[in-house]
This record gives sequence, C-alpha cells and structure tokens, in this order.
Amino acid sequence: MVGAALPFQQANAQGDLLIAPTRVILDGRRGTEVILSNIGSEEATYRVDLELRRMSSDGQLSDVDVAQADPTEQAALDMIRFAPRRVVLPPGQPQAIRIAARAPAGLPDGEYRAHMAFRAIPKPQPAETASDAQGVTIALVPVYAISIPIIVRLGNISAQIVLDHAGIANRPEGKYFELVLNRSGKASTFGQLRVFAKGSDKPVLQVAGVAVYPELTKRLFSLRLSDEQAAALRGPVHIEYSEMPEDGGKLIAELDTTLD
Repeated sequence: MVGAALPFQQANAQGDLLIAPTRVILDGRRGTEVILSNIGSEEATYRVDLELRRMSSDGQLSDVDVAQADPTEQAALDMIRFAPRRVVLPPGQPQAIRIAARAPAGLPDGEYRAHMAFRAIPKPQPAETASDAQGVTIALVPVYAISIPIIVRLGNISAQIVLDHAGIANRPEGKYFELVLNRSGKASTFGQLRVFAKGSDKPVLQVAGVAVYPELTKRLFSLRLSDEQAAALRGPVHIEYSEMPEDGGKLIAELDTTLD
C-alpha cells in the first residue's frame, strides 16, 4: 500500500521569492506581518497588490475584476491595509509586509477575503527575444507572481463540513479519487484530507491545504491515483478532514464508506 502525501508548507516559493506564512487570518483588531525573503543570488524588486479571487466548485481560483466585486469582496478591499507596496530585496535579506484590517462600524459579522499578490518587476534587460514576420524584435520577459489569502473574520462565526459522495472515477487519463465537501456557516475551512483503508492507521492518501471558501456550499475534491493507490482504496475506507497540525489538528468532518 502506497500513500500519497502532499505536504502543505508554511512558506511558499515562486522564482527566487520565499513567503511566510502563506495564509493570514485577522480579527479586525490586531495586525500581523508576512515575511518576504530573496533566496536568489541577485537583487529583486516586487510589487505588492490586493486582488480578488473566487473559488469554483472544483477548487480552482479565478480572478475577479474590482468592478464586478460583490459587497463582501469590496468590503475586504476597503478594510485591509498593508505596507510597503514595493520592496527591493538584496540576496538573503528578509523584508516584512505589515498587514492590518480596519472594519467600519456596522459591518456585518462574517468572513472577508482578498488575495495579496507579489509580482516581480523585471529588470530592464530582456530575458530572451523573438522576431515577428516583419523582423521586429520583441522582448519576452517572464513575470513571476505568487499570491496568498488575507482573511478577516469578524464576530463569532463558524463553518460546518459534511463529507459525501466519495468514489473512484475512471477517466480517459486515469483513475481519480473524488469527494464532495458540503459547507455551511459563515466561515471557510482549511485543512488536510486523509483516507484510510479498513484496518490501517497509515493513510493511503494524505493531502494538505484543502480549502472550502464561503462562496461555496459544495466543493468537489478530485485527485489522480496510481493503479496501486486505486487498488488499495477499493473496499471499506475511513475519510477524515481535519485542521492543519499547526492549527491544532481538530477533526472537522469524517466519513465511513465503501469505494468500488
């Protein structure tokens, strides 16, 4: 039996930029910091912005134009404050981004979320060039970016998850483990999924960093399996969705079922 462990890390890297933590929760009273580190060998410059993203039922995040923001999304943009908005990082040097949220009076209890994006500002020289049909040289400069969620929770809010419709799906490209996470309440959930075969205390599957945001009442989780994993999962299984270990590891939901 082979387990698939996809560990979630409290630091994330894109290009030469290392960010920690990768998820921020504020209560509207106290602020915090995100630390940026340049792990490359050259000085790098990054622009810091707030953006909106919505989660679809398959767990993918898509960009939202500010003009199309709903009241909850607009409130998140209005209340989240951060500085600086541009950082120059020498190699091996960290830089703190200070983050706070100021909720206006009368804002309803709930969860408000924006995503903080860090984009590399390219240096003047191009990384590579290409020529079009007229012989005009075009500079092609890759721009690296990474984003993390900034979540503001106001009031005594919570979320409940019910696991359902677990199964193994056969698709042209292979076999997939599928599971529906039904969410209710005003908050999001974030944690790890573990699937155990009957009689085993070692998970066949372990996937960290699974979120269900408040815009969803239902998320379909899907993960491709190896043939060995698919064989190990057939029959009675126990499924757990729990907080990340660094958040306490509390069980959020569980399901006993049989996979065919």
